[in-house]
Amino acid sequence: MYTLGIRRDFIARHFLIGGDWGPENFPNSHHYVLELQLAGNELDQHGYLVDIVDVEKHLDEVVNYYKEQMLNEKPEFVGLNPSIEHFARILCMSLNERIKAKNILQVKVVLWENDSAWSSFQIGR
Repeated sequence: MYTLGIRRDFIARHFLIGGDWGPENFPNSHHYVLELQLAGNELDQHGYLVDIVDVEKHLDEVVNYYKEQMLNEKPEFVGLNPSIEHFARILCMSLNERIKAKNILQVKVVLWENDSAWSSFQIGR
């Protein structure tokens, strides 16, 4: 299986709800690193798994939507603790809806919150 990966980094803000997590209960910023991984068994007629320029366009749109924003104020986080796990799922689902290449069998997002903590979410097609 072929896998293509693209990374973006951005800063977003949040505060955790529903528990006592000390400083994380107050607005704070994270320097996120989003790793998008696309996988499939077949290349297209040009020898590509997917057009990187097209994927980067969608990735940049999604990242720019969250960049420098308070996650708690975004409609997709209503009623949710804006954890890294929820954020990874929301990012993956959004990118999966946007990327239309027919030979992609898996879309995976690995979201780093700092140098030592990450979460991932994967969708099979």
